[in-house]
Amino acid sequence: MRNLVEAMAKALVDRPEEVAVKEVDGEKTTVFELRVAATDLGKVIGKQGKTARAMRTILGAAGTKIGKRCVLEILE
Repeated sequence: MRNLVEAMAKALVDRPEEVAVKEVDGEKTTVFELRVAATDLGKVIGKQGKTARAMRTILGAAGTKIGKRCVLEILE
């Protein structure tokens, strides 16, 4: 799952070397904290948050398959 988030983010940004994903596990929920370069933040979020919403939807669908709730947080 972490690799999925990382691959999606690296495909969107200009500086893929600055993409970092931290995974925080809980009992039923896993939180993925995504950090990108400040200049790439807009590309990951997208217009009106559509890109971020799409990434969260994909992550949620993949999480359902393994029986865990997955949450994506985009950090500055």
